[in-house]
Amino acid sequence: MSRTLTVLDSAPVDHAANAAAFNENEARVDWHNESLGLMRAKRDRAVEQVPEWEALRAVASSIKEHTLSHLDEYLTMFEAAAIANGAKVHWARDAEEHNRIVHHILVEGRVQYLVKSKSMLTEECHLNAYLEERGIDVVDTDLGERIVQLRKEPPSHIVMPASHLTKEEIGETFAEHLGTAVGLSDPTELTAAARIHLRERFLRAHAAMTGVNFAIAETGGVVVCTNEGNADLGMALAPIHIASMGIEKLVPGPAELAVFLRVLARSATGQRVTVYTSHVHRPEVGQALHIIIVDNGRTEQLGRPDFWRSLKCIRCGACMNTCPVYRRSGGYSYGATVPGPIGSILSPGIDLRKYAALPFASTLCGSCTAVCPVKIDLDAQLYRWRQIVVDAGLADGFKTVAANVGARVLSNRRWLHGGGAIIRIIMKLIPMNVMRRLSGSWGKTRDLPVPPGESFSSWYRANRPAKGPP
Repeated sequence: MSRTLTVLDSAPVDHAANAAAFNENEARVDWHNESLGLMRAKRDRAVEQVPEWEALRAVASSIKEHTLSHLDEYLTMFEAAAIANGAKVHWARDAEEHNRIVHHILVEGRVQYLVKSKSMLTEECHLNAYLEERGIDVVDTDLGERIVQLRKEPPSHIVMPASHLTKEEIGETFAEHLGTAVGLSDPTELTAAARIHLRERFLRAHAAMTGVNFAIAETGGVVVCTNEGNADLGMALAPIHIASMGIEKLVPGPAELAVFLRVLARSATGQRVTVYTSHVHRPEVGQALHIIIVDNGRTEQLGRPDFWRSLKCIRCGACMNTCPVYRRSGGYSYGATVPGPIGSILSPGIDLRKYAALPFASTLCGSCTAVCPVKIDLDAQLYRWRQIVVDAGLADGFKTVAANVGARVLSNRRWLHGGGAIIRIIMKLIPMNVMRRLSGSWGKTRDLPVPPGESFSSWYRANRPAKGPP
């Protein structure tokens, strides 16, 4: 792992403080945890119906590793095939260049109204704000994305953008912005109101923008997976279609695509397949198709021996749905476009100082690795980032001191036994509520153990069998 990581001068994300703020509303925390737990359960049921699931994971992982190892070849192949199909291909080094390209396309096409389907890449590039500052009316058409857009909030989950909101809060948002009845919270009626609201936006749009779930190098086509059909409607009606994709979205051919279509929806929402799996290979007559291929730090991540496998991610969100920390701290606590375990691996590579806390926002339980459909070693990469954060001198000061003291005590038998005896005495003399305060934020959320009467060593010496080990 290279030690030449970029450390930008930016305010660090305090995940612990953000999580504490989220936990002030215990009812919300319980509801958030349970709702994501249901998604994890749906995923498990869907997986159980596929006897060859582990074999699929292994194949999907190997396809991704092969593609990333030959990315230059497949990018060139994809560009040539896409151009032959009639698409216009653009290359963007970073978010700023991506946004400039989009704006140029819209200006050239005299576009004032743009409809977008869900795209985490455009969130990553902060495209909406960029275009709105330049007079473009941008409407997110995915229901969850539209809800958070109306609330001027970013997505809190990469698959379910409004997963942090209750139906009552969504009802309040719609009453304010869409004119629905105050107090309306029925999901069916709210969805119907959103459909009426969005339909008019589709009809007046001059351009439609989508993300790309998979890009097929062999055919030059892109695949968009949705459950609402909003991407299809936008692409069908607007004279200009812009598709933005990260360089890691490539798969070699249709055969390899089939593997990912089997694991994506099952991992994300517990479905066999998304309701709409749309293949776009060429523009319709009278329509322009623009494909923007974006790097934005991905090449740098690809060059990191410890972390390049993170680019295998297909953005299913399964790691978030199972993560005990994400489920109880919410997506906004991470302060990054992509939260949860995968975001805690991707973000430090963008800005180590700002996101130094994120690798520690994990129990390292390995549940994220266990559910990842492309077998990313998430827990191992989180642990590696912790080491890098410590080496860079960016770890929490109290934790660093505590870890150093612990290492010294554990490496010295006399200190260990003496320290244990002292702690047992302190725990007996000081009331438990005071001990919890002295333990800081760690003790506030945990029940401290009852102090034992003696150490294990003392007990073992008194109770070991006569012919037992010395």
